[in-house]
Amino acid sequence: MIKEEEDNYLVNYRALFSQYLVDEYAKIEKERLNYIKNNQAKLRADSYIYLKDAIERQDVEANQLGWVLPSSFTGGPRYMHERTHDAMTYVRNYGRPDLFITFTCNPRWDEIKEQLLQGQQSHDSHDIISKVFRLKVKKIMNLLIKGKIFGEVRC
Repeated sequence: MIKEEEDNYLVNYRALFSQYLVDEYAKIEKERLNYIKNNQAKLRADSYIYLKDAIERQDVEANQLGWVLPSSFTGGPRYMHERTHDAMTYVRNYGRPDLFITFTCNPRWDEIKEQLLQGQQSHDSHDIISKVFRLKVKKIMNLLIKGKIFGEVRC
C-alpha cells in the first residue's frame, strides 16, 4: 500500500491512470494472442481433431479455419470448456452443491477508506480494493471451511 510520504505520481492521475492500466493490459493480451497465432505448430494446433475433421469433410478450406486458442488462454473457449468439465467432475465425485455463495466488494469498507490518501476516492485505488477484497475472501473461506459454519465441507 502507498504511504503519504512516498511520491507516486501515477496514482494522482486517477482516471487517466485507470485508462493507462487498461491500455497496457490490452497490449499484453495482444502480445499473448500474437504469440499463439505465430506458434501454432509449437502448440500442436494441427493435432486438434475437429480441425482435421473439418478439412477431411471439406467443410472449409484450411486457410479459412483461423487459428486455435489453447486451453491455457484465460477466457478462451477451451479454457471455459475445461473449467466446466472440472466443475462437473466435482459434482460427479462429491454430489450436487448445497450452496452457491457469491461475495461482492463494497468500496466503502473501512479497510479501504483507511488506506486512501487524502482526496483519493476508492475507485481510483484498484490495488487497495483488490488487496482488501482478497483478504476478506480468504477470511470468509476460512469461516466456511475451518469454522464449519454450514457444516462439514466435502469439496
